[in-house]
Amino acid sequence: MTRPNRGTGLAGSSVVPYPHGGLGRHAHLPPGERLRVLLVEDDEGDAFLVGELLAETNSMIDLLVATSLSEARQRVTGVDCVLLDLGLPDAQGLDGLRQVLEMASGAAVCVLTGRSDEHLGIVAVAEGAQDYLVKGQVDGVLLTRALRYAVERKRADENARRLREVELRQAESARLERGLLPQPLMTTDQVAVHTFYRPGRHAALIGGDFYDVVQTRPDRVDLIVGDVCGHGVDEAALGVELRVAWRALVLAGVPDDEVLPALEQVLMSERRLQEIFATVATARLDLNQNRAVVRLAGHPPPLLLAGGEVAPVPAPGSLLLGVRPRRPVAYDLEFDTEDWSLLMYTDGLIEGRVGDSDDRLDVPGLNELLEEPASRGVPLPELPAWLVGRAEQINGGPLADDVAMLLVSRGGGR
Repeated sequence: MTRPNRGTGLAGSSVVPYPHGGLGRHAHLPPGERLRVLLVEDDEGDAFLVGELLAETNSMIDLLVATSLSEARQRVTGVDCVLLDLGLPDAQGLDGLRQVLEMASGAAVCVLTGRSDEHLGIVAVAEGAQDYLVKGQVDGVLLTRALRYAVERKRADENARRLREVELRQAESARLERGLLPQPLMTTDQVAVHTFYRPGRHAALIGGDFYDVVQTRPDRVDLIVGDVCGHGVDEAALGVELRVAWRALVLAGVPDDEVLPALEQVLMSERRLQEIFATVATARLDLNQNRAVVRLAGHPPPLLLAGGEVAPVPAPGSLLLGVRPRRPVAYDLEFDTEDWSLLMYTDGLIEGRVGDSDDRLDVPGLNELLEEPASRGVPLPELPAWLVGRAEQINGGPLADDVAMLLVSRGGGR
């Protein structure tokens, strides 16, 4: 096959000033990286010439050729760039470009135009192409640089898009965090409350864990820790609704036995899927009587730290909220001393593994952590973070689930 005369096909000595400076800048792709380029061109002469131009410059480009848009659809998978002629048998002008952008969303796109249709190239860039080339005004070196630059720019655009998505998720997470993790509504100095929250590894997004503290009388403080199953924005939003509903019920003076059933009604009416459930643990502190009433709905029991000992509160559990409506049983917890702490937490703290085994830390393991001599010297405000750090050491890495904790203390000691 003979090579077309220079100046009559794609090749030529002049260079079109590309709108993004593509030929005036050096691409920053790794020098040894081979690219896969799909040329969509029905003119055999132009297709042959493109291959010749790339071959003579040692371009490190593997060229695939399709003579129609329908054939391109079969060959586009895995290519880094599509070099598209805007005049094809089954697609003309920008219609073909739009179809290519849809079918090859991860690939860069350069379009080929004739000298009389250069305005289409400018419009094509506005439509989403990375660059355009005018037939008869590109040689091999400049063609190679244009294709490599288009791939570089596409990747930069994709990185910028992903960064924007991360920033939007972080902003959304921050807004949800303000709803899930409020400041305790408390004025008494008879007890101190220390809060903690850490998101799991799920893209650092806040999940459905929540807590709240509300004082309704000088001698009464209510606490809740809860966990909506799943991770993500929907679960976090549902967690916010449950926390706000709980606070409203408590502040409204709804009888104790009616609070969690009402909360379950909110969950069942607001959840997006029927299988979504939540677990909660609540405690109502009577400061004058030095006692608490604990209720569990599918949630791990709080731990009581008093008199140098640690023990789970033996409150009877009930079904998860949203599974089968059932009133949780109240458990009366009598404090034998004026110096005690009550740790309430979500199951993300105890679901980490123990070393290389399949065993979970679970409640007994958390109990042992609090009995370690090293834990005795940890100040109370720092104890939740210390516990997470030890759980991660035992797990051999970050915990997979979110962790929320409330540590309420009286007497200032352990």
